[in-house]
Amino acid sequence: MKMRITTKIKQLLILSASLLTLSATAKEDVVDISVDITKPGSELNKNIYGQFMEHLGRGIYEGIWVGKNSFIPNKEGYRLDVLQALKDLQVPLLRWPGGCFADEYHWQDGIGPRESRPKTVNSNWGGVIEDNAFGTHEFFALAEMLGAETYVNGNLGTGTAREMAEWLHYMTSDADTTLVAQRRANGHPKPFKVDYFAIGNEAWGCGGNMTPDYYSDLFKQYAGFLKAPTDNFPKIIASGGTDTQTIWTETLLEKVKPSWSLRMDAISHHYYTLPTGKWDVKGSATGFSEQEWFSTLYNTLKIEDFIQANVAIMDKFDPEKKIGFYVDEWGTWYDVDKGTNPGFLYQQNTLRDAVLTGLNIHIFNRYADRVQMTNIAQMVNVLQAMILTDKEKMVLTPTYYAFKMHIPFQDAVSLPVSLSATPRYQFDDESIPALSASAAKAKDGNTYLSLVNTSVSNEMMLKLQNIKQAEGWMLTGDKMDTHNTFEQPNNIAPTMFIAAVSEGKTTITIPAKSLIVLNLGKL
Repeated sequence: MKMRITTKIKQLLILSASLLTLSATAKEDVVDISVDITKPGSELNKNIYGQFMEHLGRGIYEGIWVGKNSFIPNKEGYRLDVLQALKDLQVPLLRWPGGCFADEYHWQDGIGPRESRPKTVNSNWGGVIEDNAFGTHEFFALAEMLGAETYVNGNLGTGTAREMAEWLHYMTSDADTTLVAQRRANGHPKPFKVDYFAIGNEAWGCGGNMTPDYYSDLFKQYAGFLKAPTDNFPKIIASGGTDTQTIWTETLLEKVKPSWSLRMDAISHHYYTLPTGKWDVKGSATGFSEQEWFSTLYNTLKIEDFIQANVAIMDKFDPEKKIGFYVDEWGTWYDVDKGTNPGFLYQQNTLRDAVLTGLNIHIFNRYADRVQMTNIAQMVNVLQAMILTDKEKMVLTPTYYAFKMHIPFQDAVSLPVSLSATPRYQFDDESIPALSASAAKAKDGNTYLSLVNTSVSNEMMLKLQNIKQAEGWMLTGDKMDTHNTFEQPNNIAPTMFIAAVSEGKTTITIPAKSLIVLNLGKL
């Protein structure tokens, strides 16, 4: 989405933006917004934009992997259209193999000749047969093609300390051992680069229904046996809590004391946004009312309270901030699309999801000193996906575009944003901020400003000063549930947004229910 605009088109766009400004100024108050470039904050780790892929539904099989003999165009079994879309997204990190699946996954099932790999039952997700065609080597090959870092989730629930230790050795070692010889025979002479390794997943639930105390003891046991070369030792992640929970963070920090033989580099946390806040009837992905639009955004904003509460505990036990807080599962969870396997968690993705993505990104950016990784669930065909496929067809979702618009924020330096007023979006007896903003100085030297208007019907006027330009991309739609389908794959996509800047000043219109990312130039 590089901006290559002819002079004539640019003039027309500037004129259009100016007319919008004049029209809206007559009926709206103007909010002054400023970015303070003199007070740079934390670096926004690129892995805040991390992705998650689990053996769940059509997330991997058909979504990413179709096999070499598929009629769907592929490269060594990876479908080409999805591969190109992910390259364009500049995916920084991949988490695999789960999720709940991780704690029933035995890594030896997924190596060696595919025709010889055992078939198992995916008891967590639909009871379908797992043929293990996609395993360790396939995962690292995908990461290498995308230039992404790797996050491997180890099996604590049904695995052993030895099995976990041997997997890490198989992946990372270059010693002349039987396991390394096996990896070499399976086609990869050099060690894989494992950047992150987690001991279990959701130990409070599908990962074993454990208590924080019991898990902490197991973590120390398993982590103590994980060995890897010094230059290829991954960051070790502990399975933390969910939603409002802080007990997992507190217990882990109290009981696990990192040393030369025991590492704990981060604690994970999960939170899914449900429109209704209830698991039995979550709400529809499309055809929803304004009440569900509002409640979805209202519920997603709760994640800031959860992060704050856990970070406060971490600041007490780890004031030097050596341990990260990774939100390695987040996103929307709706009732599955009718006619699909309930265990596949397939749902449509709309403008609402893009707006919600912007809000979450802004929150993660505010806590970037601790939140150094997040993983949206999930990358393809599952929950709040970037990409949806139907056999040979593929569509990009509004969430995909929201992530793509924020590529400049990867490894950027956060900058403070201030508003002259705090507009609110009121619905019944509740309200949320109508405007959310986040800014950063990117690696290219330019300052970028991300803006979200949560209101369904009210546009907003913003006045910017001391800027070089205001050019970027806008994502919005006529309807709350505007989305792309396989029949109409281009219903919603970013459009260019260019505002006229005079003497370092401009006033812009932020349409209702929209996400905008602006390049303000080198300030």
